[in-house]
Amino acid sequence: MERNEVAAVLAYIGRLDPRTIRTGTGEARDQIAQWHELLHDVPFTTDHGWDVRETIRTHVLDSPYPILPVDVARRWRAHQRDRLDRHTDPTPVADPDDPAAWQAELLGTRHAVAAGVAALSTHRQITNGGPHPDVEARLCAIGSCIPPAVRAQLVPYRPARAAREAAVAEGLPDALSVRCRWCQAPEGEPCRSRRVGLDGRARGNAPRTTPHPTCVDLAAAEPTRQRAA
Repeated sequence: MERNEVAAVLAYIGRLDPRTIRTGTGEARDQIAQWHELLHDVPFTTDHGWDVRETIRTHVLDSPYPILPVDVARRWRAHQRDRLDRHTDPTPVADPDDPAAWQAELLGTRHAVAAGVAALSTHRQITNGGPHPDVEARLCAIGSCIPPAVRAQLVPYRPARAAREAAVAEGLPDALSVRCRWCQAPEGEPCRSRRVGLDGRARGNAPRTTPHPTCVDLAAAEPTRQRAA
């Protein structure tokens, strides 16, 4: 901030907290010099989220003590750190074979983001929208994000899913679309081979490759039940 901006800040603080007002000409001049010494590298406002007046209002509302220039400077540094923590460095346009130019552009972008001159580049944030057109076209072509050849190679490692897909392909009811009343496996999960010991406790809980007959009967009766409802 320039000296005239510091004077405007002190006038604004005086309206919110009269304890900071200096009536003498010498005292006011010394106060402006002190604040300018500590805040000469702090902007009055930026285009991206910083306004010194908001910092002053927050301090006046939250603290019983008069605001000091170091309070504003510390809040500005915290604001800079927060922006850099949320910033993801975009790939520089400089030639990667020129390390000096590459580093200079990278540092220049970071300084601009920290100073509030440039907007953040938050590539790591969650984005909305559908899949990329290339991915969408591939899914339409193969019907799944897993190619058929890869799906065939995965059969030995997920037999329950393979059996489910084979049953559906043959027009049989999807046994995993209902809850199993025998082993209490939820919808979408394979049935479990539960063994009960003499004490009444379960001794096994291994997943089954084939569902229980109860699941098959329930899945076959599900369309009829839905039509009746």
